[in-house]
Amino acid sequence: MTWAKSTLLILSLGVTSSAFSAEKAPLFSEDSILKAVLTAPLTQAYEQRDQEVRLWFPGQWSYTGGDGQSERLEVAIRGRGNFRRQNCQLMPLQLNFKKKQVDGTLFDGQNKLKLVAPCQHGAESQQDLVLEYLAYRTLEILTEKSFGTRLVRLSYVDSDEKKGSWTDLVFLIEDEGDLGKRLGLDKARTSANRFEELDMPATALVELFQFMIANHDYSVLQGPEDNYCCHNVEMYVSEEAADKRIPIPYDFDMSGLVNARYAAPPEHLPIRLVRTRYYRGLCQPEEVFESTVRHFQSKREEILDLYRRSEELSRLRKSRTLAYLQQFFEILDSESKTREQIIDRCRGQERLDAMMADPATGSTLGQ
Repeated sequence: MTWAKSTLLILSLGVTSSAFSAEKAPLFSEDSILKAVLTAPLTQAYEQRDQEVRLWFPGQWSYTGGDGQSERLEVAIRGRGNFRRQNCQLMPLQLNFKKKQVDGTLFDGQNKLKLVAPCQHGAESQQDLVLEYLAYRTLEILTEKSFGTRLVRLSYVDSDEKKGSWTDLVFLIEDEGDLGKRLGLDKARTSANRFEELDMPATALVELFQFMIANHDYSVLQGPEDNYCCHNVEMYVSEEAADKRIPIPYDFDMSGLVNARYAAPPEHLPIRLVRTRYYRGLCQPEEVFESTVRHFQSKREEILDLYRRSEELSRLRKSRTLAYLQQFFEILDSESKTREQIIDRCRGQERLDAMMADPATGSTLGQ
């Protein structure tokens, strides 16, 4: 592969900033843990967890800024999500801030934010949440085409006074619209993707990342029935290449990296344990795949250091997770293991061959 082609592939992987990239909003520009208090009618919000249409409830969000000063913002909340909203003791929330009120604060530019909470009270779920947060941070190391996140030590106060107060680590996720603006990308509103409609380097990176964390709960091809594509993946396009869709994933709680008690691999896969890595990625041209592998290998120490330096992970979880990630890099370091566990399992080789011979060829693949 020529140096010029290799450079273009690296640019596509998001290693360097694009001409449209902007700095992250203040909330997501650093990784220190934010301390905050949410005061809202939590009892009423939780009572609506099984409803498809859920009301917004007014509350207050107080936090301590980097200068040690306290700020108080008005916020509306409601339950969000699917599996965790209906199955977890502590459901994730959607936060809705008033744009004019956040001007000049740490939350400048924020409007609606996803809040990810641990599934249950207790240390085990708290560790699961930290690992899911670190999965997002890992993707940020690999590419700028990823959601920003911020860890928060949040105290919940029920203004209904029916629930006792509690404090947990949670994290906030960058809004999908804000992500698009930061990267100069537009949302792709489509029900499904065809092989040739996907940006190959971006897709290769996302799917190798999913293999690294053993997340099988996603699709870059189709979304839930009667919904936009894709499953646990947002699709974007750039103005210069509107015919190539860029996948940006989210929701990693079902991954082997997190290894939540409730997680299990999809029934149609020939694996029984969520920690078992099983490559579900699409086949890619050799130069795209090789460049993607080299990129992951170049980020090995930075990724491992992210977990080594985490003060929120227990010693046992840290040791197990580092060993789990090392196993992934050992696969990449071995040509035979890479071929056996990744290349020979990729989907759509015949479709790829046809597309490379005639780019007009191709059709929608199954999930």
